[in-house]
Amino acid sequence: MLPRVGKEFVVRMRFNWRPFFEGRTLLLTNTLSGGVILGLGDIVMQSCENFKKPGRVRDWKRTGCMFTVGCSMGPMLHYWYIFLDRAFVGRALKTVGKKVLVDQLVASPFLGMWYFLGMGAMEGHTLSEGMKEFKDKFWEFYRADCCVWPAAQMINFYFLSPQFRVVYINFVTLGWDTYLSYLKHRDDSPHTEPLSDSSAVDVQQEALPPSKPLEKKNN
Repeated sequence: MLPRVGKEFVVRMRFNWRPFFEGRTLLLTNTLSGGVILGLGDIVMQSCENFKKPGRVRDWKRTGCMFTVGCSMGPMLHYWYIFLDRAFVGRALKTVGKKVLVDQLVASPFLGMWYFLGMGAMEGHTLSEGMKEFKDKFWEFYRADCCVWPAAQMINFYFLSPQFRVVYINFVTLGWDTYLSYLKHRDDSPHTEPLSDSSAVDVQQEALPPSKPLEKKNN
């Protein structure tokens, strides 16, 4: 009796979530899941920051910006995977390898640029400032990207059906989005060590102009 009930429950659940991965609803699912996961990545990152600095206040505006940028990336990933599946048909290892290579050379740099420009614009920075930050952090970003995404995309293109590609990527990116939040919001300004009292006195003495010798008055 119990196995039969469990089987009926699984079948019912399958038909309940299936509409989210069909037709136009799939685009909505991919869009919202991208925003939710990117927002969760920022929440995890801010929780780590609050743990290190107990007095820090959680920045929900920053999380909202991450959610918005994630939603903007969802449709791009949706149509990008449609293009790849039409351009490279099949699941042969050679075909999957071509998909992974094109994705790594084209989509990864573009989405990274979109992330930095989008977050910069929502935080009040100009496009030139966002582009400069992207250029400064590009190689660090891309090295980490090459360590994570080729293997994840091999699983995506080889085992999964096309309608599940973006949702799979969005859930894999929870850890990746946490890293992106760290990379975007970390403080790269040089930190100066506080001076001791004796060092401060020495610095002040060096800054003072040399005193002139007193002239003797003629009697």
